[in-house]
Amino acid sequence: MRQITDTILMIRPVAFRMNEQTAVNNYYQKVMDSLLPETVNAKAQQEFDAFVEKLRAVGVNVVVVDDTTDTDTPDSIFPNNWVSFHENSDVALYPMFAENRRTERREEILDLLEDKGFTIENIVDYTSAEEDNIFLEGTGSIVLDRQNQKAYCALSPRADEELLIEFCEDFEYTPIIFEAYQTVDGERKLIYHTNVMMCVGETFAVICADCIDDKKERKMVLDNLKQDGKEVILLTEAQLNNFAGNMLQVRGADNKSYLVMSDSARQVLTKDQVAKIEKHTEILTANLDTIEACGGGSARCMMAEVFLPTK
Repeated sequence: MRQITDTILMIRPVAFRMNEQTAVNNYYQKVMDSLLPETVNAKAQQEFDAFVEKLRAVGVNVVVVDDTTDTDTPDSIFPNNWVSFHENSDVALYPMFAENRRTERREEILDLLEDKGFTIENIVDYTSAEEDNIFLEGTGSIVLDRQNQKAYCALSPRADEELLIEFCEDFEYTPIIFEAYQTVDGERKLIYHTNVMMCVGETFAVICADCIDDKKERKMVLDNLKQDGKEVILLTEAQLNNFAGNMLQVRGADNKSYLVMSDSARQVLTKDQVAKIEKHTEILTANLDTIEACGGGSARCMMAEVFLPTK
């Protein structure tokens, strides 16, 4: 199994703004009152286009699909929450916490990938769980170690334990389950998505272990990463506030790999952390300031990895 891919699906926003429905438990979102909605969207589009250009410049195959104005989908720029694509030709569709995010799931996006030569044999659909207010938001909630068949998941209102176990049974992953917290106004609150506090690359993992308050759980997570031969690079909780955990390793031209992150994430990394990362992979950054502030998500959330076989 490959851990990283050279093909990424990205959704270009048409009405990007701060989503009031997700702000209830995404403490990274900020209201930008000073900017008109159309200004926010225009800035997000500029950041998106420049990001896509940077990925394509190093040989990443980026499939860009425009969002539609038919629906109110302020968070459509984060497709990795509703879909994941797997090497066995399976596609998983996930139940979403915010009602206005459920219409992000569009069948024509899957058709488009098939038109581009990718094989989809089976759709595993978990979305009926929404009727019971049970959620599991794709590779936001689950950080996959595809090589070692492990699924890391920080439980939260958007990541249900039983549904995660069902996913792991369907896709043959071992669940690594824990709780991760961040300090909000002096209180410890659950982090909404696992992928803001950890990232698993081919030979390394970047993680904020301090978020895992339970010492046994923390040891269990770190032991799993180390057992699989990953060099563990530790982040601080302060660094997460600049999206330093929200990274993804991708494959570019000439078999080179890149750890993709935002400028703000790169700026808070120490020299030592950068040196450790660069032993394994090159770093690629993009300015995502508007998207991070209003969306509460960063580089990793914007990329849905395509591992599907080609015809």
